[in-house]
Amino acid sequence: MSLTLTRSQSATYTDTDIESVMRRVKADLIMIANSTGCWSEDTARLYAHDIELLVKRGHLAWVDVTLLSYGAERQAVRFTPSSEAGGWTSSRPGALWPRVPSPRLRIILSHTSSYTAEAEASLSKLFKVKWHATSEDTSHAGLAAAGGRDYASSSFGMKRKDWGQ
Repeated sequence: MSLTLTRSQSATYTDTDIESVMRRVKADLIMIANSTGCWSEDTARLYAHDIELLVKRGHLAWVDVTLLSYGAERQAVRFTPSSEAGGWTSSRPGALWPRVPSPRLRIILSHTSSYTAEAEASLSKLFKVKWHATSEDTSHAGLAAAGGRDYASSSFGMKRKDWGQ
């Protein structure tokens, strides 16, 4: 099967650029997994695979990862793809989160409007994780904004926004 993605002239990047940026995102996910002890590295890699798949097809709006302790939010990060990252300075990955009692990591993906039932049907066979719909709140109202990082290659990038206590 051959897939083609057409991008406007203002967005000049390739799958190689996406892969370069996704290596940084994957590194963050692995650091979060290791530092919290909630996921294995393999689990973090599976999530990164599915995120990259959605990004390459133009279906990812954002990814939100939240550390909860006894159900209360402690840390959060949101990755948002951009096709206008040409002027960004790319940061190094880094996400060391605390070990907390009764921990749980929650990951939520938000899709663009291009993620139709047809797109879902074709991609579901390629996903490494079984995803399901959720209505959980990702506003992080109980946390404070704590900076972020930019990951970029050519005009493709991921903006990372962080929250903490």
